[in-house]
Amino acid sequence: MSRNAKINTLLLLLVAALAVIPLALGLGDHKEEPFTGADGEAETAITEIDPDYEPWFSPLYEPPSGEIESALFALQAALGAGVLAYYFGLRRGRRQGEARARGRAVTQDADAEDADAEARTGADGGRD
Repeated sequence: MSRNAKINTLLLLLVAALAVIPLALGLGDHKEEPFTGADGEAETAITEIDPDYEPWFSPLYEPPSGEIESALFALQAALGAGVLAYYFGLRRGRRQGEARARGRAVTQDADAEDADAEARTGADGGRD
């Protein structure tokens, strides 16, 4: 296995461990909603500190359920990942195209030099 394949496998195992370990250890079992986002955690903490706290503004759209909110968040994440993947793919393709163009230019220059050398020595290789 190549070095890159080993690194990729290790990273994949690390990501899987980060996803599975909290579930396996039961982290969050003591909570009503164990894996809520940071917004919910912050709201709970602020309410405990100052029960009379009033938010500065309210959301523009409040989804009817937590499942729809999660689905919208996942859709947003997928769209963002798609935009990033498109951008990086486009950059890589342009770089590869430029490298191919440079390679063709070098090959054409070498062919032109060979043709010039043949023209100078004659078609018979310089023999009479």
